[in-house]
Amino acid sequence: MVDAGILRSSHGKVRLLKPVELPADWDPATDKRLTAWEAVHQLVRVLETGGESAAAALVSKLGSAAEPARELAYRLYTICERKKRAAEALAYNGLVQSWPEITRLARERQQAPASTDRVVRRGRSRIDQ
Repeated sequence: MVDAGILRSSHGKVRLLKPVELPADWDPATDKRLTAWEAVHQLVRVLETGGESAAAALVSKLGSAAEPARELAYRLYTICERKKRAAEALAYNGLVQSWPEITRLARERQQAPASTDRVVRRGRSRIDQ
């Protein structure tokens, strides 16, 4: 878990990293130890710092790993609510509540380059004629 970048161990003490402590340059495509835990906390970090559009960009990169992250966020929210951990519950709930908009933006993001390519090809074909 230390190698995965989600846990810190020092002087006999072990703790999970908070979302704000995770690297801002994280890329799930190059992460050799991608975990749902890391994906959730990166999504929370990105949502809090960059909003829904930034979270949508990350969801696009996560691909099929995004849905398990959403499910884990919901479970973590439920646990935090039960244990009266309001600040953490708020972060997970924010992700869960924003999920429909995040996934909508991610779909639009994936469709946008394809429609741009069609326009460019049409433009080239007219110019080439």
